[in-house]
Amino acid sequence: MNHTIFRNLLAMVLFAAALTLIVSGCTRPRKDYQPEQPFGFSHYLHAGQHEIACQYCHTSPAMGRHSSVPSLDICMNCHSMVSTDKPMIQELRKAYDEGRKIEWTKVHDLPDFVYFDHQPHVAAFRTQEGNDKPGQIQGVCANCHGQVNTMEKVSTQNEFNMGWCVNCHRENFAPTNCTTCHR
Repeated sequence: MNHTIFRNLLAMVLFAAALTLIVSGCTRPRKDYQPEQPFGFSHYLHAGQHEIACQYCHTSPAMGRHSSVPSLDICMNCHSMVSTDKPMIQELRKAYDEGRKIEWTKVHDLPDFVYFDHQPHVAAFRTQEGNDKPGQIQGVCANCHGQVNTMEKVSTQNEFNMGWCVNCHRENFAPTNCTTCHR
C-alpha cells in the first residue's frame, strides 16, 4: 500500500476517533443518573428532616479537591444509639463490627480526564448571598448537586458535561481556558 494513502487513511481514522471522543465528552448528559446503592440511604430523612449538614458526612469539600464518601464510622456516630432496632441499621452495625466497608456507588462522578477541585467552587459559591452562614454549605452544594435534602434517593440534577461546566464558568467569571479542567 502506498505510504501516502496509508498516512492519510490513518489520519482520517484518528481524527474521526478524536472527534467522537470530544463530542461525546462534551454533550453526553449525566442528568438524572441515579445508581442503585448497597443500602437505601435517605438524604431526605438525614439532610432534610434532621437537617444534618452535608459536610458532617461528606467531610472536607471546602478544604480539598475531593468530598469524601462517608465511611461506616460516620454512620455509627449516630446509629450506635439511634434507630438501632431497624433492620437496615442492624445490617450496618454488623458490617461495622466485621470491619467491612460499604461500597457506595458515586453519583456525581466526572471522567478521569477532568480535573475538578471542590475547594475553589465552595469558596466562590460561599460568597453568594445566603450561602455565607458559618458551618452551612448546603446552599453552596445545591448549586451543582441540587436540593439533595429533598431527595429520598440522590440523582444528578445537572448535566455535568463540558458545556454545562463552561457555561457556569462564564456566568461566574471563572477561567474557561482548557487547562483549568484538563491537565
